[in-house]
Amino acid sequence: MSKLRVGIYPGTFDPITNGHSDIICRAAKLVDRLIIGVARNDGKGPLFATDERVEIVRDEVAQLENGDAERIEVQAFEGLLMHFAKSVGASVIVRGLRAVSDFEYEFQMTGMNARLDPDIETVFLMASDRFQFITSRLVKEIGALGGDVSHFVSPRVAARLLDRYADGRAKPRRRVAAG
Repeated sequence: MSKLRVGIYPGTFDPITNGHSDIICRAAKLVDRLIIGVARNDGKGPLFATDERVEIVRDEVAQLENGDAERIEVQAFEGLLMHFAKSVGASVIVRGLRAVSDFEYEFQMTGMNARLDPDIETVFLMASDRFQFITSRLVKEIGALGGDVSHFVSPRVAARLLDRYADGRAKPRRRVAAG
C-alpha cells in the first residue's frame, strides 16, 4: 500500500482571494490530502484574527464544486513552516507565484526550508493569468476605501470585508495609488 501524499498550502489568507482559491483547486489535484495552513502572524497586524481566517477559508473550501473539499483540511499554525509540515506528515509544500518578484523571495525560502528538511519538496504553481495581479493587501486597501472587491474575492469574503469596514474596526493603512 502506498503512502498518501500530503501537501501544505501555507499563507496568511487575510483575506483569501480568488487567486488563493484557484491555487487550492489546482494543488488538490497534485496530492492525496491538502492542508491549508493559516499562519498565525499577529506581527503583520492582520485584518481578521487567526480563528476568523480559518473559518473564512473553511467556508470557501466547503463551496468548492470539484469534489475535492473532503480531501482539504484547514488548520492554523505558528512557528516554522517545516515544523508544521513534519507534524502533519506533509511531503510537499505548495506555493503560488504571481510575478518574478515573488520568485526571488520564494527561491530563498525554498533553499532555507530544504536545509531544514530535505525530505519535503516545494512545488510552485503559477497564478492563473486572470489572478496574477490580486493580492490580499490590495483587496483590503480597496475595501477600506469603499471600492468594489467583488472581482477579487468570493461574495462571502466581500460581505465579510464590507462588514469589517462598516463597523469601524478596520481602518486603511495607506491609500491605493490612483491610476
